[in-house]
Amino acid sequence: MTNRHNLYAPIHKALRLFMTDTLVRVGRLDVDDPAEMAATLDQVDALREIAASHLAHENDFVHPAIEARQPGTAERIAGEHVEHLQAIDALGEDLRQLRAADGPARAAAAMRLYRHLALFVADNFQHMHFEETVHNAALWAHYDDAELKALHDRLLASIPPAEMMLVLRWMVPALSPAERAGLVGELMAVLPPPALQAVLRTVRPHLDEAGWGKLARAVGIERAAFDAVHASSAVAHA
Repeated sequence: MTNRHNLYAPIHKALRLFMTDTLVRVGRLDVDDPAEMAATLDQVDALREIAASHLAHENDFVHPAIEARQPGTAERIAGEHVEHLQAIDALGEDLRQLRAADGPARAAAAMRLYRHLALFVADNFQHMHFEETVHNAALWAHYDDAELKALHDRLLASIPPAEMMLVLRWMVPALSPAERAGLVGELMAVLPPPALQAVLRTVRPHLDEAGWGKLARAVGIERAAFDAVHASSAVAHA
């Protein structure tokens, strides 16, 4: 069954990396460093937006597909989605309070955000496990891979380019080398060269040298071309 088309695995790997990286950044946040504060809280906001969008994609595309052929299966997760949206709003209020805090109150507000974010991450990890097992089993039982790919393509077509780029920034580093090569190979087949280069520039700073080299060899792009992307990424992030 591991070779079946999996709607959940890649995006959930991206979300897990995004969530854990953000949680660590909030936990070690220097509240007296304005630049660090701005960058970290902006990342929390971006995580909130992606998490809410992900829920909407599942509600609009995946749950109807499950319910159409195995009614009642998505009911539990649909209810949890409502709770997650409430938690996302609550994290937004924590952010507002932290941005407005002064002096000693700032450290207390940062700790409150950290604890609430930790609970949100923990809840989402359990939630995603249920989707990857129970929901995937339902999808695989009632849809063939061509149908699942068509569903996935419709979902992807609904995502704006800026959101897709942010998702790829977290997804590509989160995947195994084989998964990463498969994804980039698919992108190479459909994206025009400037768009592909933009993706590579976005993800390059988040891959180590070993991972970057494995990707270059696997997708058949000359290392020189990758090095050029690496150089442009280094300049952009200097």
